[in-house]
Amino acid sequence: MAGRGKSIGSAAVTKKSTSRSSKAGLQFPVGRIARFLRSGKYSERIGGGAPVYLAAVMEYLAAEVLELAGNAARDNKKTRVVPRHIQLAVRNDEELSRLLGAVTIANGGVMPNIHAHLLPKKSPVASSKGDD
Repeated sequence: MAGRGKSIGSAAVTKKSTSRSSKAGLQFPVGRIARFLRSGKYSERIGGGAPVYLAAVMEYLAAEVLELAGNAARDNKKTRVVPRHIQLAVRNDEELSRLLGAVTIANGGVMPNIHAHLLPKKSPVASSKGDD
């Protein structure tokens, strides 16, 4: 039965396909990022390692932000990460704040900050008291 589907027997060993993400040990989709790079017309040619590298960088940044946001949520005694926790995490980290300096996080709020001039002045009451 030549030409009628797969042959039966030990000669036909089907190989399970593995994704490029699993080959690279990543969670982010390498194939989808490669498709976006091609369709985005960033360059005429895209190398084979470019989407793998980009996926790895994006996964690292996402993991870093989520770890810091999880810590912020735990500090506020919450079990769910909300945009406020992401805002606090990003703005408290110097490098992430520089990277995402011009980014607005929806429902993130602002950083708690009271200007020094608005704080009440300490009165020198304790030093002026004298024992007679």
